[in-house]
Amino acid sequence: MNIKSQKDFFAGLMFMGVGAAFAFGATTYSVGTGARMGPGYFPLMLGILLAVLGTAITFNALVVERVGGDKIGKWAFKPLFFIIAANLLFGVCLGGLPSIGIPAMGMMFGIYVLTFVSSMAEKGMKIKATFILATVLAVISYVAFVQVLKLQFPVWPAFITG
Repeated sequence: MNIKSQKDFFAGLMFMGVGAAFAFGATTYSVGTGARMGPGYFPLMLGILLAVLGTAITFNALVVERVGGDKIGKWAFKPLFFIIAANLLFGVCLGGLPSIGIPAMGMMFGIYVLTFVSSMAEKGMKIKATFILATVLAVISYVAFVQVLKLQFPVWPAFITG
């Protein structure tokens, strides 16, 4: 087997894997028919479509000749680490970790942590621009989730709200 494009080949494999996982997971729900769809119909069809798309991309990567071969580059471990850490810390800020005594800090604090930690993935992080971005995201999130959608979850740390 001669892989003509590594990027397309592995992207196709990823699409096939995710599509198959979604299609398999959707079978635990009632699928229904096209005229009377159940809750598993959309994820099943989307999973099948994604797996078929992945198959086509993988086949294309094995058949179509590319100039240079589209090699896979080095893994960017620093950005990968900071993006994953930012999301994990955001979850901890929203819900806390009661098992080790970390209280929920609320959505506002979580948005600032998320923005600052994820911006560390970029070379030449600018503190002022990051602060402005975090503030805009916090205001938009507060208006969208609390004012408009009326969702009830901790917005501020417990020691501020009493």
